[in-house]
Amino acid sequence: MTEAQGFPAFPAQHRSTRGRSWWARAWVQAMEDTSLDNGQLKKGRRYANSGQVGTITVSPGRIAATVDAPEDTYESVVHVDQLSDDDWRRFHEQVAARAGHIAALLDGEMPHKLVEAASDAGVTLLPGIGDLDPSCTCDAWELPCQHAAALCYQVAWLLDADPFVLLLLRGRTREALLDELQASSAQRAEVQPGEAGVAVADVLAGTPGDLPEPPELPARVAPDDLAVAGIEPPGDLGPQVLQLLVLDAARRARSILNALLHGTAEPQQLDDWQDAVRLATDFPQLVTPLTESIGRDLAPGVQAWQYGGAPGLDVLEHTWTPDPAELNRARTELLAADDDLTISTSANQLTLGADTQLRLDRNGRWHPYRLADEVWIPAGPPSKDPLVVEW
Repeated sequence: MTEAQGFPAFPAQHRSTRGRSWWARAWVQAMEDTSLDNGQLKKGRRYANSGQVGTITVSPGRIAATVDAPEDTYESVVHVDQLSDDDWRRFHEQVAARAGHIAALLDGEMPHKLVEAASDAGVTLLPGIGDLDPSCTCDAWELPCQHAAALCYQVAWLLDADPFVLLLLRGRTREALLDELQASSAQRAEVQPGEAGVAVADVLAGTPGDLPEPPELPARVAPDDLAVAGIEPPGDLGPQVLQLLVLDAARRARSILNALLHGTAEPQQLDDWQDAVRLATDFPQLVTPLTESIGRDLAPGVQAWQYGGAPGLDVLEHTWTPDPAELNRARTELLAADDDLTISTSANQLTLGADTQLRLDRNGRWHPYRLADEVWIPAGPPSKDPLVVEW
């Protein structure tokens, strides 16, 4: 099993280099706090967004990439201290203390409580000031130089997508870590049956820990199985569509069960239109029958759901009146960043110029919109910070 992982070069794009997730932002903060030259950071942000950073190779303790500059191509490397075997043992103990930790990692989340618990046990996952050691083949004396800074900014994008990238940098591949967690969980179960360690193995296996083993389910639900069970598709829906609905019901039930067992958020209650959009997003095969049933074009709702889930769909359809201080704060920040902006306010919406809009949802996130053919359409994922919304 190779411990190095390569990530394709990011294309040129306009994207926040601060990261969307809190752990990616902590990574960027550690790099920026180390810098003594804001000019190098500014150039690094431009390199990151201009597609000049090549394939990124991540391995334990090291990230590397080539960076194309007008005058030459440079090799930039950033070193990070790996965790010791004893550190990993204590990290395993913290993960085992709550099965929801590993479930969150598998879902692409880095729980605050896991990082805090690991820190209390003397295990530092996220780097702090001075923990990143950048180098580059250019002749700049600044640390980091613009090329290494560009690399670090793009690593934040990788961390947004997969927190296991951070764990690989600290010394463990996803596969090795999961194998170790499962092995240590099984060992604890032999010594202390019924305790929290058992739940980790259950999460890795996909079953909740404190319940009896459920009966084995078939890999798929066949039309003949439905007929034997006396289940008939409603209306003129075919058995293939019904199979997808059965799968969706099982997923929703699992989400509710996770909420009961691990304290995660329960699925939001949805009306018929919202649920049709959700189903059409998850199962494109259902778009046609759902559109016919609902009698509305699902495409705008699907786009809003893909970016922001149920809150994203809510701001597509409805306005509401938030705290005026929230709107004023966002307006002030936007004007401070660009005093040439023209901003108008209406309900929970800030309209920037003629064709750009930010819509605040009830969870405090800003959703970007663009005006196209006189219709406002969702334009990107939401952000708590109106200055780092991606368009």
